[in-house]
This record gives sequence, structure tokens and C-alpha cells, in this order.
Amino acid sequence: MPGIRRASKNEPGARLFALDGIRITAALVVVLYHYIGLNSAWDRNTAELFPALRPFALYGWLGVEIFFIVSGFVICMSVWGRTVGDFAVSRVSRLFPAYWAGIALTALVLWFVPEVQELRHMEQWSDVLVNLTMMQGGLGVGHVDHSYWTLFVELKFYALFALVVLRGVTYRNCILFCGAWTLAAIAAPTTGFRLLHFFAMPQYAPYFIAGIAFYLMHRFRPTLLLWGIVAVQFLLAQNYVRGRMRMNLGKQLSEQLPTWPARLVIAVGFLMIAAVALGWLSRIQWRWLKTAGAITYPLYIIHMAIGITLIHHFRDRVAPVPLVVAVTAAMLVLAYLIHVCVERPLSKRLRSGMRRGIQEIRLNTPAPEPAPGSDADPASVPDAYEPPREPQVREPAFSSFRR
Repeated sequence: MPGIRRASKNEPGARLFALDGIRITAALVVVLYHYIGLNSAWDRNTAELFPALRPFALYGWLGVEIFFIVSGFVICMSVWGRTVGDFAVSRVSRLFPAYWAGIALTALVLWFVPEVQELRHMEQWSDVLVNLTMMQGGLGVGHVDHSYWTLFVELKFYALFALVVLRGVTYRNCILFCGAWTLAAIAAPTTGFRLLHFFAMPQYAPYFIAGIAFYLMHRFRPTLLLWGIVAVQFLLAQNYVRGRMRMNLGKQLSEQLPTWPARLVIAVGFLMIAAVALGWLSRIQWRWLKTAGAITYPLYIIHMAIGITLIHHFRDRVAPVPLVVAVTAAMLVLAYLIHVCVERPLSKRLRSGMRRGIQEIRLNTPAPEPAPGSDADPASVPDAYEPPREPQVREPAFSSFRR
């Protein structure tokens, strides 16, 4: 593309270990919020148990916002040069194996150890079956684990970005997508058009869009346009901070707490992804971060209901801080086992099966009819059995002098 040159220090195919570090940090922050910020696991105010940690843990839900920025960055990076079929295969094989394992384990824990009533969001066991589709958020069915609400937000982002993949993932198309989604997210709250609000996701769109812009900086180079997109998304995100606090902390507590720590965390998140995009963290090559990044998703899937139930069960037998540390360590180990024993083998099989299915679709899809008069139009090509006519060349008049 004219005017766009790839920065030599940012190879698009190179693994970004710093991004893995950001992901696992965001996941642990969310764990801290659920185990210390919420009272569910302890049946008492956690301010009495964790007077120093609780003020920080109350803002741990912001790890989800950081996840969304990373998701915009990673999805744009992973689909570059791929088809819609490749995109679908990569997302399904990546998301569902660990998710199915998480649902099975969580449902069993909630069935056999139903100690915390706040964790039971299902009205009937058939809701577990619906949860296997990851579509329960659109059907009004309760989540097996409340943290799964973010997965439906991710699915809607994938559906939107599939439009870009369909047209071709290019610099220009990504910019146009960011602009169109920004306008839709701005208009959605005031139009009353529920379908637009459903897909535009005004509260979360700024993070995904910023992630896409950051990846374009990484793949090509930072420009005033890309910085402008990021700045606009950061400013738009500020409009929803108070509402997100109310959603996570309740009306009363959210009104008592200041919003500036949340705004600061969001700013730090933007700055960290910017540092990755600009290559400032490229020297971080710690191999263990690859494993840490890989277990981030399984950890997020299993940590809430199972972890809170464990804490609730042992809260009167183990001191609070050692109990939180032990349960967090147990969730990390369980996440690693899910990654190794379930996610890797099942993802491989799922990926192979889906690729065969997509190949079958391609083989059985008829070629489009050629336009009349084109080179591919059979009517414009002479029949194979009709020999070409010899061109009639008229002998020059002066040829008689050679006889």
C-alpha cells in the first residue's frame, strides 16, 4: 500500500511475550477482585479481612477492559491474510475446548457443593446444555459461571470483525471498520434501535477498536490518524466508567468510591498496549510467559465459581491470606492441566474436523457464472473442433518483378 511501510523492528510474525504478560496480569487482577473484592466467598465484609488489599481489589474488574484491548490487537494480528473459514476455525478451536471443560467442572461443583447461593444463576439443568453453545447471553439463559458474560461480548466482536475478513483484512478496511463501529457505538444509546445497541456494544467498543489501532501501529507504523483513533476511544471509554462501577460493585458502594482509580487503570492499560505496539517491550523474551499466556483463558473460565466455593468451604479453617493464595495457586494448576490435557488435544481434533468441513463446502460450491463477453465466457471462445481461418495475405504489387 502506498505510503505505508512496515517497521523493521516489529515483525508481524514474532511472538509478543509482553502481551502474554499483560494477559496473565489482567486475569490475576480479576481473580483478586472475585476473591477479595466481593463478599460472596466469606459471608462478611472483606474490608475486615483484607484492609490493605481490598481497596485495590475493588477495581480488579477492570482486568476485563484490558482483556478487550488485547483481544482487538490479537484478533487483528491473527486473521491477517486469512479467510473467513480460517477465522472461524481458529476461534472455535481456541475458545470451546477449555470452555466445555470449565462448564463441566463448574456445574459439578455447583451441584455437589451448593454452598454459595449467589453463584447459582441457572434456573434448570437444561441451562447447562444451552451454555455449551456460548450463546446463552443472547437467549436470556443464566450463565453457569457469571464471568462467562464476557465471552458473549467477544463472540459479537468476532461476528463484526468477520465482515472485515470477508472483504479482506487490509490497512484501509481496518480503518474503515474502526470508523464505522465508532459511529455506531456513539449513535446506539440514543437511537432506541435495540439491534444496533446489541452489536455496537457502546460500553466495550472503545477497547476493541483501540486494540485494532494499536496493532496497525505495530504492523506498519504509528501515524497521527491511528493515535487519533486511540485517543477518541480512550475519551469515549470515560463515559462508561461510573456505569461499569455500578454494574460490578452495586449502586451504593460505587457511589462511595472515586472514579479516578478506574480511569487511571484504563490509562495504564492503554499505555501498556501502546508500549507493545511501538516495540518498547520487545526485549522481553521470557519463555515462561508463553505458558502463562496460554493458561490465561482456562484460568478465567474456571476461577470464579469454583474458587469462591473453595474459599467459602474452608473460610473457617484456614487464615484468609493463605487461603486466597492456596486457592489461586490451585486454580493456576487446574488451568494448566486443562490446557495440556483438554485444550491442546481437543483443539487439534476440532481444528482438523472443521477444516475438512470447510474444504467440503469449497469443493461443493459451484464456480460463479462468468460475465457475458468476458474471456471466461464459453460463447466468446471458438469451438475446439473449428480450425482457425488462415489469414488472407494479399501479395504486394511489386512481387511480379521477382518472377
